[in-house]
Amino acid sequence: MATIHHFDHGWITPTVSYVLSVLGSMLGLTCAVRFRAATERGERIWWLVLASLSIGGTAIWSMHFVAMMGFSVDGTPIRYDVGLTVASAILAVIAVGLGLAIALMGSGAKNLRIVTGGVIAGLGVAAMHYTGMAAMNLHGDVSYGMDMVGLSIGIAVVAAAVALWLAVTVRRRLVIFVAALVMGVAVNGMHFTGMTAMSVKEHPSTGNLPGATASGMLVPIGVAVVFGIIGLAYALMSAPTAEDRAATAYLAQRRVEAAARIPQQVGPADPSSLRSKAWTLKDRAPR
Repeated sequence: MATIHHFDHGWITPTVSYVLSVLGSMLGLTCAVRFRAATERGERIWWLVLASLSIGGTAIWSMHFVAMMGFSVDGTPIRYDVGLTVASAILAVIAVGLGLAIALMGSGAKNLRIVTGGVIAGLGVAAMHYTGMAAMNLHGDVSYGMDMVGLSIGIAVVAAAVALWLAVTVRRRLVIFVAALVMGVAVNGMHFTGMTAMSVKEHPSTGNLPGATASGMLVPIGVAVVFGIIGLAYALMSAPTAEDRAATAYLAQRRVEAAARIPQQVGPADPSSLRSKAWTLKDRAPR
């Protein structure tokens, strides 16, 4: 069996991947809070999409990609199938979106919705991870230990259920921050548990491998992630919060009450009425 390295660049890649998980989780949970405060259907769908992109795209998939930057196998280069890599990202966003939709919009008891959504989202996240692993091309045969694969899937389901419970319940900023720290640990734990299930039987070869290098995909994916985070942050900062709406409604009510207290002004007199009064006074005047 070939020797596998998960931290080829030291603690840089796991640290960055954890930070991405925490940041994506914070943005996603904040979007979920905005979802619960929204009253219009279109606005709720908008926040649901943004929460799915934040958690599925940034907190989970981006974390997976960065962590893979530190992955290497002795004796063989690694290339990635771009199509499968993109498919894994889409899978993560869709899985998280379905889980959030069930937990936030579904009918039935809240706990049942969270468990159902957690199972769907967790299985989708696990499928994302192993789809991303299947995108690897190397000189060797890849195999997985089923015990660790099962454990990683279990962690994914539990982590997804906890994330959905947090999305349904948390509101305060401090609680969101602490929850994001916990979610970051869970997401990274699932990833590295799944990675320990992997073993490679090397087949030495000098042939070229199809696909792109991890460093070659770093720039476009990095740019997409950075602009995505900036866009999500801008959407959260520019959209009115529930407190903003309450303040606007309060000021509007005060303006209505102030206007009601102002006496109505008398309009200009009718010219025909003034002429009639003038003729009446003239007739009454002594001759």
